[in-house]
Amino acid sequence: MALLDCKNVTLGYEGDILIQGLNFSVQTGDYLCIVGENGSGKSTLMKTILGLRSPLSGALSFGAGLTGREIGYLPQQTEVQRDFPATVREIVRSGLLGRTGLRPCYTRAEKQRADALMEALGIGPLARRCYRELSGGQQQRVLLARALCASDRLLLLDEPATGLDPLVTEELYEAIARENREKGLTVIMVSHDMDAALRYASHILHIGDQWFFGSRAEYLGSDVGRRYLGKEAAE
Repeated sequence: MALLDCKNVTLGYEGDILIQGLNFSVQTGDYLCIVGENGSGKSTLMKTILGLRSPLSGALSFGAGLTGREIGYLPQQTEVQRDFPATVREIVRSGLLGRTGLRPCYTRAEKQRADALMEALGIGPLARRCYRELSGGQQQRVLLARALCASDRLLLLDEPATGLDPLVTEELYEAIARENREKGLTVIMVSHDMDAALRYASHILHIGDQWFFGSRAEYLGSDVGRRYLGKEAAE
């Protein structure tokens, strides 16, 4: 059974259609990159997966027992987020809140999970530091650890490397890929970085004047992929 199934979905705002008749599915362990032109509806699709918007028609559903509370989400950073006055440990542990329910405290296992993720992402020594004092790359690692605390099943990312330098970007992508490769985490990432998409993704969903869904190899051989990659190279 698919972890996420999108059937004949139409997305838009107040009758203004962005995507029509969209069909794709995501299996456990997939790494799906959503690519395409600006304004094509990528972020709208992400909000729909998160349950923040409803499709104009069609159905988007979870399978394999997945619920909305088991989704980790790393959005694009805003200036307000960058100036958040909390410690690294506090922010990472806040990703556990969806698991705690009405409990006022984290369990020992939950605290250990947060600490282990901080160590794995190289931010363990920063645990007591104030988040707003960190570099952009360090902040993104903190937010990634928070998202991973929220779920070890499905991780959604919206342009996670925006504004980061190339070295930090590479390190962030590698950290995400490790979780996918070694722990079976399912990843869905919106990205304009075609080099990263073609390097890491198992599947590509292209949204635009035409949409395409298939494996990375199928995308490279498709008319949609060749046309878009040719345009990217020309620019």
